[in-house]
Amino acid sequence: MNHFKVVSLTYKNTPLSIRELLALDSQAYLELARRCKDWEDISDILVLSTCNRTEVYYLSPIDYSYNIICEILALKNISPQAHYQDYFTRINEHYEAVEHLFEVALGLDSQVVGDMQITNQVKQAYQLSADLNLAGPFLHRLLHTIFFTNKRVVQETAFRSGAASTSYATVELIEDFALQLPAPNILVLGIGEIGADVCRNLVGKTNGTVRIANRTFSKAASLAQECGFTAIDFAELPQALAEADVVISSIARSEPFITLDSFKGLPLLSYKYFIDLAVPRSIDPDIEQLPGILLYNIDQINNRAGEALQKRLAAVPDVRAIITQSAADFHEWAKEMEISPTLQKLKNTLEQIRLEEVQRFAKKLKPAEAQLVDKITRNMMQKILKLPALQLKAACKRGEAETLIDVLNDLFNLEKETEKVKIG
Repeated sequence: MNHFKVVSLTYKNTPLSIRELLALDSQAYLELARRCKDWEDISDILVLSTCNRTEVYYLSPIDYSYNIICEILALKNISPQAHYQDYFTRINEHYEAVEHLFEVALGLDSQVVGDMQITNQVKQAYQLSADLNLAGPFLHRLLHTIFFTNKRVVQETAFRSGAASTSYATVELIEDFALQLPAPNILVLGIGEIGADVCRNLVGKTNGTVRIANRTFSKAASLAQECGFTAIDFAELPQALAEADVVISSIARSEPFITLDSFKGLPLLSYKYFIDLAVPRSIDPDIEQLPGILLYNIDQINNRAGEALQKRLAAVPDVRAIITQSAADFHEWAKEMEISPTLQKLKNTLEQIRLEEVQRFAKKLKPAEAQLVDKITRNMMQKILKLPALQLKAACKRGEAETLIDVLNDLFNLEKETEKVKIG
């Protein structure tokens, strides 16, 4: 019997350095998917790779977790004997794997509870699976159920209200400036973990321009390419500072990087918003003495995030109740899918018997009589099939479908008979 399974590496037990090392880019994803597709008895493959997790979901009666991990390590030129295998979690219990994907896609399993990006990342992974013909009926139904559940969560709970992380709260604050700055010129200084998160969260959230500056220019260039922004050299900062409407700084140093002296000779012709995400502070609070400058510090940002997080945590029980209902409906459908092949085999077998018997007497019947016999026997077959179908569905609800399927296979020799059936 096929079971849904997942091999998972996440932020919960894996440091960022390892997650970065084992993350799959689009080329690695395609290669991994191609290799998995060639294995026996595997289908409905979904590969999800983000900054916080690398996961492979699949449907199979076989445990392929070791093979999948070895393939990921091989794609990264790492020996399969390396200790990296210990970071992976294997979930081979069907219902647990399904529930895990629900919780991942809806943000319950995210580092920031209610992460709003993860649902889109799951959608992108699903689209790739569909494009590569890796998604079968099971995965199609499961993902569409999850996306519908996400809509319910958004509409019926406060789980997605507000920005619950520092980077999200920063972007939300910038969106609050929209009335004054419909197309802001944004400058991001420093791209450590939080600065990089801010850049990624800004994608698609602003109508303005975003420039990135970092002491190591190559890192700024790489992130800028990923996000569709522009990287600038530190030597260009005075000009960039003069042009910026919003400056976000997370530069780590013992003394403020931006001070009153940074504005000497710079024309201040409009309001400028500064957001300091560094500890110790990277922007001198004294700059607010200058006309038109507003400064927000890390505590103010975190207060916004903290309030939103509490709302989300309070909504978690409601979210879990919705997931439980959706998962139950999905499992009901999946169980009925299990009996569908058996019902089709039974129908084909009985139809073959019906056709053979009708054909035996067809020559003795007039055309009108033959049509009447055909109609009568078809109706009989539908009534005969109705009871096994109802019994199989009832057995599904009791968790006894496999037993009844085996009985029907033995009684009607379905495996052998369906090989001979050819109904035009």
